[in-house]
Amino acid sequence: MTVAQLRLVLETEDLDAALAFYRDVVGLPELEAYSAGGGARVVILGIPTATLELANPAQVRYIDQVEVGRDVAHPYPLTVRVAFEVPDAEEAAGRLVAGGAEPVAPPTRTPWKSLNARVEAPGGMQVTVFEELDGDQSAP
Repeated sequence: MTVAQLRLVLETEDLDAALAFYRDVVGLPELEAYSAGGGARVVILGIPTATLELANPAQVRYIDQVEVGRDVAHPYPLTVRVAFEVPDAEEAAGRLVAGGAEPVAPPTRTPWKSLNARVEAPGGMQVTVFEELDGDQSAP
């Protein structure tokens, strides 16, 4: 099997607020949009590259402790967190909060040599913005 694309589908009660956040604040370009009967709508946003990070519950708690100082991820098996690599985590976190996200934790230096900040986006998705500090691409 060859995978050509990863699509993460986020269900949200307020599509317009989530779209404004991810498209207008985060800066993901709108690629496609569709609607169907009964008010069904979907908008597909693009991102240049993606990875699929698989983590067991202990690792999720560990990342919470490093980034936030306490357990904040939604309970297993529903934990989903989106992470965006950015050139400046502090600036990006401020932009996300100004755009409607709730701050969860300020930029925090991690053991894997990145600066990570956590917010909760409109719709409830937890989002980490991270800045690689020393060129170390080791996964958390």
